[in-house]
Amino acid sequence: MRPSPSGWPRISSSVFYKDPAAAIDWLCRAFGFEVRLKVEGEGGQIEHSELVFGDGLIMVGGEGHNVRPEDEHMVSPRSTGGRNTQVLAIFVDDVDAHCTRARAAGARIFREPETNDYGAEYAMDRTYGAVDPDGHLWFFMQRVRDPPSRRG
Repeated sequence: MRPSPSGWPRISSSVFYKDPAAAIDWLCRAFGFEVRLKVEGEGGQIEHSELVFGDGLIMVGGEGHNVRPEDEHMVSPRSTGGRNTQVLAIFVDDVDAHCTRARAAGARIFREPETNDYGAEYAMDRTYGAVDPDGHLWFFMQRVRDPPSRRG
């Protein structure tokens, strides 16, 4: 498999919001994303954005701009009664501190930080779950123990 393009992870995701400009600001404040690129069009409409978290990348856009046929399918969970078709998972350095930051910024914590130990043969992570203002589900994890195959 060839390497992915420079500066791009192998897999990235797009998430859609009713107000993508406000969502970008919130995601940076609450979860610690950084704006790598934000293309604004007429009236400040977000045409394209790239937010990074370490070596990860997400794109944030607005609901169906109706430029392309597929745009009608790109909606916020707020437009689907809160239903999600994906959950984003991100590794952080300190899950408890990250949870505190997210809660202070208004994230709804649906799963308090807890350690998940699946046995000595597997990884052990500390994880919490949050919902952003539009209803996207996020899991933030901190590796506590690597599986034996990855231990030094």
